[in-house]
Amino acid sequence: MSSTLSFSHEDNSFLAMRTGKWTLVVVAELSTGTRRFNELRRAMDGISQKTLAATLRELERDGFISRTAFATIPPRVDYALTELGQDLLDLVDACRAFVVRNRDAVAAARQNFDLSNNISLR
Repeated sequence: MSSTLSFSHEDNSFLAMRTGKWTLVVVAELSTGTRRFNELRRAMDGISQKTLAATLRELERDGFISRTAFATIPPRVDYALTELGQDLLDLVDACRAFVVRNRDAVAAARQNFDLSNNISLR
C-alpha cells in the first residue's frame, strides 16, 4: 500500500520531531490513564530518566499531554493525555498492529543483514 500524500516543510518538521523513539510508547502507557513519572519509567524498560523527561516535555509542549504538579512532600507530578493526545491513540494502535503483523519479518531481515555484514551481537 503506497501513499500519495505530500507534506509541507512545516509538516516534515513536525513529523521529524514527533517520531522520537519513545513518543508512541509514552502515549501508549498514558492511554490507560494518569501516571506518575516513576510509574512510566518502570513500565518502559530501557528508557533513561533523562530521555523520559525530555519526551514528556516535548509531548507537553505540543499539547499531547498535561502535567499536574502537586505541592506535597515528596513532590508529586501526574501526566495524562489531553484531548489532542487521545487522537494519537489511533496511530499507536496502527503501529502496534504493524509490529505484531511484521515482528518475525523484521527479525529475519535483521538476522540476514547481520550475517551478511559479519555483525555479531553479544
